Amino acid sequence: MQYQLIVIGTSLGGFNALRKIFSALPKNFPVPIVVVQHRDKESDETFTQFLQKESKLIITETHDKDPIRSGFIYVAPADYHVFVEDNRLCLSLDSPVKFSRPSIDVLFESAAREMKERLIGIILTGANCDGAEGLAAVKARGGFTMVQDPKSAEAPRMPEAAIEACRVDQVVPLEKIVPVLKHLVYKKQRNNSST
Repeated sequence: MQYQLIVIGTSLGGFNALRKIFSALPKNFPVPIVVVQHRDKESDETFTQFLQKESKLIITETHDKDPIRSGFIYVAPADYHVFVEDNRLCLSLDSPVKFSRPSIDVLFESAAREMKERLIGIILTGANCDGAEGLAAVKARGGFTMVQDPKSAEAPRMPEAAIEACRVDQVVPLEKIVPVLKHLVYKKQRNNSST
């Protein structure tokens, strides 16, 4: 079974963390990525445009009913929840969760229901506990869970909360996240092609 989706949640300090991750991903990286970054509800697509400058993959703001496609990084638009349904990304104006819209928990929990063991969930730097319950849902459904080592995070509270919420598969410093992802994704591909 190959991984089919990666979900990433972050808040305070997230832009710098995402920039480092996206700049290190190869152009042929096959697994699509969906990101929730807490930001001001008046924030525009400038955030995504700055990230695109660092990435060989296509980075786009999510639109309602976007199909999930390889080679893309989808960023939750400001002030909308994003959830996964029937291999598409859907937007919602439901109430904030833990004071956040977009909510990391909403994305992770919906992705866990849809993808189960084909999902990788990652929690990065942030100053609140959004994402902890979502990562626990990823783990409970058989997905792979990874958390940025709080010691390498600009704001350690979010990764700490995720570590407290479930038995995380890997806790790694920021610079090790892409090597772990490449190992997971390409190892699974090799295993599947040899069977």
